[in-house]
Amino acid sequence: MDFKVLDVSIEIEGRQREVGTISGSSDYDASFKYSEDYLSSNTAQPISLSLPLTEEAYGPEATRRFFEGLLPEGFMRRTVAEQNRTDDGDYLSILEMLGAECLGAVQIKGPNFKMIEPSYRRLDPSTMYKLAAEGATRSADLVVEAHLSLTGASGKIGAYKDEKGEWYLPIGSAPSTHILKQSHIRYDNIVQNEQLALRAAKIMGIEVPECEIVVADEEPGAGTEGFRALTENVLFATERYDRTFQGAADTISGLPCPLRLHQEDMGQALGIPSSGKYERAGEQHMKKMFDLLKRYSSEPIDDQRKLWDMIVFHSLIGNTDGHIKNFSLIYDRTLRSVKLAPAYDIVSTVLYDTHSTEMAFSVGGEIEWAKLSRASFEDACKEIGLSKKLFMPEFDRMAEGFGDALREAAGSMEAEGFNNISAMAEKIIEKGGSLCHM
Repeated sequence: MDFKVLDVSIEIEGRQREVGTISGSSDYDASFKYSEDYLSSNTAQPISLSLPLTEEAYGPEATRRFFEGLLPEGFMRRTVAEQNRTDDGDYLSILEMLGAECLGAVQIKGPNFKMIEPSYRRLDPSTMYKLAAEGATRSADLVVEAHLSLTGASGKIGAYKDEKGEWYLPIGSAPSTHILKQSHIRYDNIVQNEQLALRAAKIMGIEVPECEIVVADEEPGAGTEGFRALTENVLFATERYDRTFQGAADTISGLPCPLRLHQEDMGQALGIPSSGKYERAGEQHMKKMFDLLKRYSSEPIDDQRKLWDMIVFHSLIGNTDGHIKNFSLIYDRTLRSVKLAPAYDIVSTVLYDTHSTEMAFSVGGEIEWAKLSRASFEDACKEIGLSKKLFMPEFDRMAEGFGDALREAAGSMEAEGFNNISAMAEKIIEKGGSLCHM
């Protein structure tokens, strides 16, 4: 493989700052090093809690754990690699291809980087329909065309939504405002499932991004009522909490251009690779996340309560895919302050018989979802060092209010024209059994 030098920059208060370089010919020898200019700046801040400021270069493992965490996984990654005649294990080449627009505020540019004039290209109804109907294959095409990288295994793209509700594809380094995600071919009504979960979480006081179900019409003006129950014709749109219009002054293609806020998921912050996002025996991912907040959060007490509520909700709704990459940290515009990001990517996986029934990480030593109980969370308090007097009443509040919140969320969705959501909610409550009826 050819030796690569990739430039790493990050947006700080609306301006891209050169941070350092990734150098190497493969993942086996790639290293990341902060530049002398960046280190000598009085505003220099680490780009990850796992990569503190130092004059020494970080080795292949530490480098990969953060930077590979910026890339898509699974089918999306394989498709992108195939389209560019690259091995899907060659994360440096994929990073070079897709690094112009990542999650957070980091940008990656290689020596062959061709400056593409940032622009927003309208996503017409036909493209939106194909994106919904063709799944990850179509989204991979758009990801390569737009030069943007989003993590996760689902087919999804970054998109821009204007004040009139029109959708655009960001090209080059143009920031997106939303993430559009397709229905999963293996799981019926997954989009409706996620909307139900996040809406119920919000009712219960958990901070979540604004999100909506986008019904994709094949023909302009074809009407949407007939499509609302069809999984393959809907997209799930989530507003990006790592983008903000506060303090933004620039425009692209005549549209206001948002600023980037840096974020990293818990896996990146803890130095845990994507391959290790599901807990193995003894790894104690839950404890490590709480310890991280105690040490680094600008609001440690509030953030610990928020994380506790998120984990309780994941357990109540039966989301066994809530791994550490589905919990994140968000930085302020200066990178000096970090706190827990809003909750995202929550679905009731227990509705699908083919999905694992094991939690992504253990709670008080229990990994099997069906065996979780109040006692599991009491044990978790002891394991993590949390006050039972403070955190167990919060568990009780969540457990007691869960059914009502889920039914309220389902009712609001059905009022919007999405059918059979109440039946989905009742099935979740029934499967939850005693955990949902504490």
